[in-house]
Parts: sequence; C-alpha cells; structure tokens
Amino acid sequence: MASHGVPRLNHAERSAEARQEEQRKIEAYRELERLVYAKIRDREYTPETLQKTSELLTQNPEYYTIWNHRRRVLQHQFSLVVSSDSDQPAADQIAAMIKADLQFLFPLLRKFPKCYWIWNHRYWLLEEAKRLLPTPVTRRFWQEELALVGKMLSLDSRNFHGWGYRRFVIETLENFTPDEKSMAQEELEYTTKMIKTNLSNFSAWHYRTKLIQKFLNEKSASDDERKKMLDDELKLIHNALFDPYDQSLWFYHQNLMCTFDPTISVQTMAPNLTNSERLDYVRREIEAIEELLDGAEDCKWIYQALIDCTLLASKIEGTLSGEAKDNVLRWLTELKKLDPLRRGRWLDFENSISG
Repeated sequence: MASHGVPRLNHAERSAEARQEEQRKIEAYRELERLVYAKIRDREYTPETLQKTSELLTQNPEYYTIWNHRRRVLQHQFSLVVSSDSDQPAADQIAAMIKADLQFLFPLLRKFPKCYWIWNHRYWLLEEAKRLLPTPVTRRFWQEELALVGKMLSLDSRNFHGWGYRRFVIETLENFTPDEKSMAQEELEYTTKMIKTNLSNFSAWHYRTKLIQKFLNEKSASDDERKKMLDDELKLIHNALFDPYDQSLWFYHQNLMCTFDPTISVQTMAPNLTNSERLDYVRREIEAIEELLDGAEDCKWIYQALIDCTLLASKIEGTLSGEAKDNVLRWLTELKKLDPLRRGRWLDFENSISG
C-alpha cells in the first residue's frame, strides 16, 4: 500500500535500509579518518587539513589523537604567519585564527559539555594567545572566555569541567593586572548566586571553600572578621540543610567542622578560636543536627554528622564521655540499618568505640 504516493516499507525493509545507511556513514567516517592521517603523515599542515580535522571532531570529539594533530596544524599555521611578510600584522592574523577556532568549539561544547578534550583544546588556544599576542588582545580573549563559561554554567550549573575551567580563567585574569588584582570577592558572590539557584551544586560549594581562605588571607582579616565569616557560612549551610538528604551539603558542613579541630585549625578560616569557643560551636551543631532528625529519621547523613561532631567535641575535650559513647553507639546502630552496603565499616567503627 502507498500513502500520498509514498510506498510503505515493511519492518524488514526499513531495517535493511537503516543498516545500509549506517554502513554508508561508517565508511564515510573511516575514509575521512584515513584522509586526515595521510595528510598528517605527509606533513600537509594546511587549512584544508584543519577543515578535515574539524569534520572528524564534529562527529567524534572524544578522538584525542585528532585534537593533537589539530594543534600541530595550528602551530604550523601560526609560524607561517609570524615568518611571512604580509601587509596585515601577524598579531591580527593569529588573533583571527584563534577566534575562529574558539568559535568552532562552542557548538561542540554545547553538545558535549563534559568532554575533556574540548575544554583542553580551548585552554590550549588561550595559552597560545598569551604566547603570541599582545597583552591587551589576549586579555580580551580571556575576559570573553569568562563570560562564555558563565553561560555554560547557567545551562548546566553542576558541570565540574566548567567549574574547573572557570578557575583557570580567573587565575589567568588575575595575573594580567600589574598588581595581580584578586577576584576572590566577586567569585565568592558568584558561588553564592549559583548555590541559591541550585543547592545541590557540589562544585560551587567546593570552589567556595578555596575562595574563603583566599579572600580572608588577602584582606589580612582580623579574628573578629574571620569569626563573622564562619558564622555566616554556618548560617548559610543551616538554611540549605532543610533538605538533609543532599550529600553535597553535608560535605560542605564537614569542611566547616574542620575549623574546630585543634590539630588542623591553623589551616582553616578561623585558626585562633579558643578550645572553649570550638566546643561551644560543636555543641550547638550537635543540637541543630539532632533537630533535623524530626521527620528525617531515615537519613544516614544526619547520623554520620552527629557521630563526627560528637567525636570532634571529645577530641577538643580530650576524652570521650560515657554519655557521648552511648550516643555514638546508638547512632551507629541506625547507620547499620540505613547503610547495609557499608555495614562492615560501621561494625569496625563500633568495635573501635566499644573497645
């Protein structure tokens, strides 16, 4: 039967046609691959070869060997420009080539935002700009890159590749200025915005831990300023923990708790707290976390945090009281039920506490 003059194909015919089409695509891909390798072997580092690598990488951006070949072609093209006697300044020509390659990468990043090789190649291009172009031109490239990575993270706020790349960009931009002006405060505000948009953003929380230390050290913050920052961060995480099932929030909470560990406090945002102050903080945390149990008795993260904080309080005091030990063992009993995959770990922990 036909519909509107178009013959209908049965399932077997459609499958055969699909297989034939797939085979055609495979052959075309293999032919393109052979062509690229032949051109690289013959050292044909030409714009045509660059275009062929573009076609191949558009189909398969994970093909890291082709990215290496592409960089070889680009470096050859850069060297030709530098050694030529063209009326157009070499810097303008190289800048145009770098810009074109960055534009080629953008749709690939949109489609494959977690492909290492695309991010790596983008970073390589910008490093080449630093090497070959005047500082004002290079700075513009990196400033545009910061805007781009901001757009990428607005599309996928938890893309850890994007967050790692953002740190590269920020570090480079800071080093462009004669006085190496820090962007820590602006970036801290950015992480706040991103966290409020999505509390489960582990990358934003992690970045925040690095920024706080940098921000406080750069401003030579006083003990009072550091304590205020600590109080603000505790308030931020407490407000976020209305969802106690979110693991990324507990990781950040755990990081904050390191501030109260006397053995590592010197590396934290508030290194000069007294043991009495540390103990007050930890006891308040235990009370706040216990309140989270109401309605969330099946949340293993709460029990783990209670155990960690109780043991931290004992570390500050120098002894584990009988009441603290009983509480830890009670919470471990719950953990064994809620986290059976790690039952062996909790049993070992229980034995170490009981012994």
